[in-house]
Amino acid sequence: MRVLRSLITGLTLLCFLNAFGQYTEVINSNRPGVSESAFSVGTNVVQFEVGAYTVKEEHTPLNYEVSGFGLDFSVRYGLLFEQLELSLDGVYQNDNITFNNAAIPVENNRSNFKNFTIGAKYLLYDPYKNAEEDKPNLYSYHANRKFKWKSLIPAVSVYGGANFDSDINPYTAPGIEGVSPKVMIATQNNFNGGWVFVMNFIQDRIGTDDPIFQYILTLTHSFSPQWVVFGEAQGINSDFYADNIFRVGGAYLWTKDFQLDANIAFNTKDTPSVFNIAFGASYRLDFHKDKQVNNGY
Repeated sequence: MRVLRSLITGLTLLCFLNAFGQYTEVINSNRPGVSESAFSVGTNVVQFEVGAYTVKEEHTPLNYEVSGFGLDFSVRYGLLFEQLELSLDGVYQNDNITFNNAAIPVENNRSNFKNFTIGAKYLLYDPYKNAEEDKPNLYSYHANRKFKWKSLIPAVSVYGGANFDSDINPYTAPGIEGVSPKVMIATQNNFNGGWVFVMNFIQDRIGTDDPIFQYILTLTHSFSPQWVVFGEAQGINSDFYADNIFRVGGAYLWTKDFQLDANIAFNTKDTPSVFNIAFGASYRLDFHKDKQVNNGY
């Protein structure tokens, strides 16, 4: 029992220490959810996050159904500062939409990018930086798992980017094309016991005929060094499309630079109903080097 408790304490301290910096010894992916962490991947780290998902939608009032597949990807790079991250994100979908109103169903094939965005994220506030009083207790397992009121103060980052939309896109509102801005505020709370809570507030396609507001709330729990589970709620509000989507799933850390994940997504309405199954992976090329500190020796 003493050996087991020492092992668990050591793992807890490792996770706790990693929370104080942007760069971590193991990959820190935004998958399997769709929210953005407040922290970057770290300088000189190139990270690839990709996934594939099924598409199943049924619109009861309009009597149509959609089936197909999609691919999503993200390339993240830590540049110049620990707080700065550049990213390229996109979602491509290919599906068939079948209208069942007529005597003979009418089927159309669709394919395009649902979004394609280039942007940058910068960490404005890190409550864990230089927090001497929050250093882990090397002698007490229970002290390290005790709730701390300061953990209610989140890390905060801001994001700014540009959407690139093609003309005549079946996944965007009519008239949406060209370049439009996207901004986001991302917050993150790291709680003892392996719990992490992330919030995103997004204003998308600003200045177009169909601006979009989104919120994403993601709660993650790591119950071992390899396994993570999560639950997520995403709200989407625009004139063209509005929905509340829920996701549950998990991820497995294969190596310190490679992660596998899976999740399901669903909603609670029929205009349309949504049920997707997704699988993905994250991999990083780690060229990070700690800064040299001149301590006088």
